[in-house]
Amino acid sequence: MDKLISVIIPTYNEKDKLEPLVEQVNGALAGEAYEIVFIDDNSRDGTAELAEALAKQYPVRVIVRKTERGLASAVVHGFAEASGELLAVMDADLQHPPAVLRDMVRAARDGADLVIASRYVEGGSCEGWGLTRRVISKGAIFLAHLLLPRTRRIGDPMAGFFLLRRSVVEGAALKPSGYKILLEVLLMGRYSRAVEVPYSFRVREKGESKLKASTQIDYLKHLLSLMKRTGELVRFVKFALVGVSGIGVNLGLFWLLTRFAGLKETDFLALAIAIEVSIITNFTLNDFFTFRDRRAAGGFFKRLVKFNVICLVGAGIQAGVYELLYHGLGIYDILSDFIGIAVATIWNYLVNLGWTWE
Repeated sequence: MDKLISVIIPTYNEKDKLEPLVEQVNGALAGEAYEIVFIDDNSRDGTAELAEALAKQYPVRVIVRKTERGLASAVVHGFAEASGELLAVMDADLQHPPAVLRDMVRAARDGADLVIASRYVEGGSCEGWGLTRRVISKGAIFLAHLLLPRTRRIGDPMAGFFLLRRSVVEGAALKPSGYKILLEVLLMGRYSRAVEVPYSFRVREKGESKLKASTQIDYLKHLLSLMKRTGELVRFVKFALVGVSGIGVNLGLFWLLTRFAGLKETDFLALAIAIEVSIITNFTLNDFFTFRDRRAAGGFFKRLVKFNVICLVGAGIQAGVYELLYHGLGIYDILSDFIGIAVATIWNYLVNLGWTWE
């Protein structure tokens, strides 16, 4: 027995699961100093009242929020209300098996600042999930890894079951929305070592699933918010501005080569030279401007080769989109080319982010 463990559990109309949940948490943390902190969003089914009754037998506290709503904000509220040095977060619906808390506490005592119960490490699983839900889950993780590079070392950044040291979130500017509070912690918290322990996510037996269209929209808004706050959105704008300068280099050099360098009759060669020079200038500007903080990813020339390959593929993508929209669908040529450039720019940015400046 050492530092107090606070188990923060947001609730809204979870009365049916409350008693077995508390019993199982108590069993998992037998011999530990712990508390369960329920953050209830003014449930109408008697959840808060039952939790108060359970406080006579177990170390339970209940905070009822009358004006606020939302799982993520409830967790942040719980961080502020909890007394423990170790703060665990889990759902109230028993999809997160309380027995896993033992492994999480052990990992924290072995030196981890943040311990994530993961469905996507060896030994983890998602019981009873269909193909659609698996695709949505994996797609959400892919987007997080792609747009928020700090999450890439975590196999399950969407997890709702995790434990951390209080110092990870103390003073952190947490502004979560929707359900993905762990993303907020991963990007805005202060930690040196994060580990994942496996668990099997259970099928919800009763109640309403969180997998709605509005939830997915909230998730995309949250990603955008985190991109703004971590500087990744500014990085994309810088990349786009460098791309615009590359268009100027490309067109300007092509004009000079065909008008003054005697390559008018061999305009394909002039075009190839102009494209390559614009790629090199784009790379140099991005290396010293856009990705200055990530230039440790291989040597200068290695990054240049990667950038070259990606941009040449991007040029092919631009041409393909133009061909499809203009010649295939009859869309106005300038608009078709603009869309092709936009698609190629996104391709170039995301793949360079994940490979050239990984």
